[in-house]
Amino acid sequence: MAEKRQRIEAPGEGTRVIVAGVTGYTGALAAQLVWDHPGLDLAAITARSSVGERLDTLYPRYRVPLEIEELGPGSLEGVEAAIVAYPHGASAPTVAEMRGMGLVVVDLSADFRLEDLPTYERFYGDHGAPELLDGAVYGLPEIDREAISGAELVSNPGCYPTASILAIAPLVEAGLVEDVVIDAKSGTSGAGRDAGESLSFVNTTENVRPYTPRGHRHRPEILERLRKLAPDGVAPSLSFVPHLVPIDQGELVSCHIRTSRELTQEELDGIYIGAYGDEPFVEVVAAPPGTRDVQATNRCHIHPVAGDDRVIVFSVIDNLWKGASGQAIQNLNLMLGIEETEGL
Repeated sequence: MAEKRQRIEAPGEGTRVIVAGVTGYTGALAAQLVWDHPGLDLAAITARSSVGERLDTLYPRYRVPLEIEELGPGSLEGVEAAIVAYPHGASAPTVAEMRGMGLVVVDLSADFRLEDLPTYERFYGDHGAPELLDGAVYGLPEIDREAISGAELVSNPGCYPTASILAIAPLVEAGLVEDVVIDAKSGTSGAGRDAGESLSFVNTTENVRPYTPRGHRHRPEILERLRKLAPDGVAPSLSFVPHLVPIDQGELVSCHIRTSRELTQEELDGIYIGAYGDEPFVEVVAAPPGTRDVQATNRCHIHPVAGDDRVIVFSVIDNLWKGASGQAIQNLNLMLGIEETEGL
């Protein structure tokens, strides 16, 4: 720990990064990843609560011996980059302030994920910095790597869209998708630290249940990205139903896809290996994957199956890693010209 602290106090040895919103699950993990990163210096950690408390006291699993500060001009002094882990709505004004000071920012909220402002306002309410929408880049590196590399503001995708888009994208880009049904399952950490009684042990253990089967906020995010990937600019018909399962971390999406023509297993495998064969964090696996296979990693495991009536594509990620904080580091690496896999 002492060696890392010396690096933080010695300017110029790495890009100085602030993580804002460290009392939540994704912010705390992001702080740990920055702390351990050989090319980054964790300059400060901030939150709107637990000010003055050390992060390794609040989260003993994350060995970051820094005190949580209240975000202010002093905490941004000399900082070059930021990861913002605030809830939607609260994030946009903070990001705007940071961008005004010249920081490159990865935002973990939904505030900059949707390009269409009316769609954002329908699902999230008024936007705190709509003037930044045009310059924000959607941060799914396997799809948007070049744009991310030149960006100053990257919007980290949601966990469900990350797993879903990676599962569907190769077939959409090939113009083969007519209709998709996404059956998604996530652990309780996806709801955040302040989820309340509905996610108490009593309500979640020995129980699996769907939620928001109509009008889920991640559906328009998935549709917007698929529309941009489709050769004709038209997104496929999409049903999206998430489920809560009694695990801590992990996410599985099962995508049932009606294709425009029948595909053999050999052809299907070729499409996915062609799309992801060189990707450092996406692996096309030979059998249906489980969430434990990727726990506490930035990996996504994908398994396509030429099913009876539909193609089925299984995709698993750790919702806090590839679905949030790990992907934030992947994006920040690209933005700063650091090796994409560094620190992961």
